Amino acid sequence: MVKRTMRTTKSTFISSVLIGAIAVTILTGSATLSTVCAADITPAETKALAEEGFIYSLPIVMNYAVMYEYAVDKNSGQYKAPFNQINNEARVFTYKDTAIITPNSDTPYSLCWMDLRAEPIVLSVPAVQKERYYSVMLCDGNTFNYGYIGSRATGNDPGDYMVVGPDWKGETPAGIKKVFRSSTQFSLAAYRTQLFNPEDMPNVVKIQAGYKVQPLSAYLKQPAPPAAPAINFPNINKELVKTKFFEYLDFALQFAPPGPEEKEIRAKLASIGKNLSSEQKAAVGLGMKDGDAKIEQYLVAGQKNINGWKVGSLFGDRDFYHGDWLKRAAAAKGGIYGNDAVEATYPMTKRLADGEPLDGSKHNYTLTFAAGQFPPVNAFWSVTMYDGKTQLLIKNPITRYLINSPMMPNMKKNADGSLTLYIQKDSPGADKESNWLPAPNDLIYLVLRLYWPKETPPSILPPGEGTWKPPAVVKVK
Repeated sequence: MVKRTMRTTKSTFISSVLIGAIAVTILTGSATLSTVCAADITPAETKALAEEGFIYSLPIVMNYAVMYEYAVDKNSGQYKAPFNQINNEARVFTYKDTAIITPNSDTPYSLCWMDLRAEPIVLSVPAVQKERYYSVMLCDGNTFNYGYIGSRATGNDPGDYMVVGPDWKGETPAGIKKVFRSSTQFSLAAYRTQLFNPEDMPNVVKIQAGYKVQPLSAYLKQPAPPAAPAINFPNINKELVKTKFFEYLDFALQFAPPGPEEKEIRAKLASIGKNLSSEQKAAVGLGMKDGDAKIEQYLVAGQKNINGWKVGSLFGDRDFYHGDWLKRAAAAKGGIYGNDAVEATYPMTKRLADGEPLDGSKHNYTLTFAAGQFPPVNAFWSVTMYDGKTQLLIKNPITRYLINSPMMPNMKKNADGSLTLYIQKDSPGADKESNWLPAPNDLIYLVLRLYWPKETPPSILPPGEGTWKPPAVVKVK
């Protein structure tokens, strides 16, 4: 999951606020997708439409909010760079990064939001030493992961790659290794570059300096085409979304031609009328609640439960979702901008194997990997701690947000070769502090990341059915 990170909208797009957002939007008649008279829709139909609309729309509006903070609003506190310019972070994410829930703190990020309306964008990557993992994930406004560049997908050799918009019909110029097509006119390139340890940061910075982003015309040393029309991007924050949710959706969809599997849901959204009756208004609220409950239930039961961990595959391209908007909404709510399972698999848990919630205010916990049974990966693995309510990284006395495999030389193994992590809010003692993953004084959310998981046994792939299984979190008696 990217690192998502926005201060002004950090909990705007998690369930309850969005339920109110859509409900108020419909009730006040501010939705702009309306074409059919409200009197033609029964309360039951209105409820069903509101539920389905919430599930379909959630990732799209979440994505717009992140894009607005990162690439549009220079005063957002989370602004990175204008469109078609890369921003390299010479650091990993911390508790101060709040735009994206469940952010990765393993790999310094480089981010580029692309405007593909006028012409394609060429992404150039340098040679990266073979032992260092890196990836460039391409994710569009529909939150479809439509392509990868990097260690697993294309190797660690240098290369030039082209990203085109949904309507582009040009030819592929010489020198371009591969063309990736976004389903929307605005799209994100999220770079993850492995950091071995804090002293390794200068080496990561050198690699980041080799990431180059340029319009196709600049790459070809030709005159640029006419610029795309200027856009007045609507401001978005947790207050405005309460009354303008469908307006944000409508704004985003104008840059997203519908795929074959989207035409039906978009037609349904267009059937929501304005002037709703009191019964219809009540039905909207019920529909929103039901939609949110379905998403939450999917996160609980839609993936395989293995020793208390939820293991599944939530992220992918258009063909992967195949119109399963519930799975896409669950992916966004669980951690927007996550990787395809073959790139990274994310077992996650908020509970013990018996279903009891993990609570750092009440208990201490351990997580033990048996000797020879560490997560099987081609790159590296990590266990990251989040606040169980906000899904954000937590401030802690040793500024440690995760424990990962590159840290193992400095950690203490047990006599039998196993490795125990101490998951608790207070230090387990100086002799165990190297293995301490600080927990919040509240509910806990843990994410185990396997970067470039091995595909031959033992393997976590296919997710939920693989031969390797994450060990259970254990409560200290």
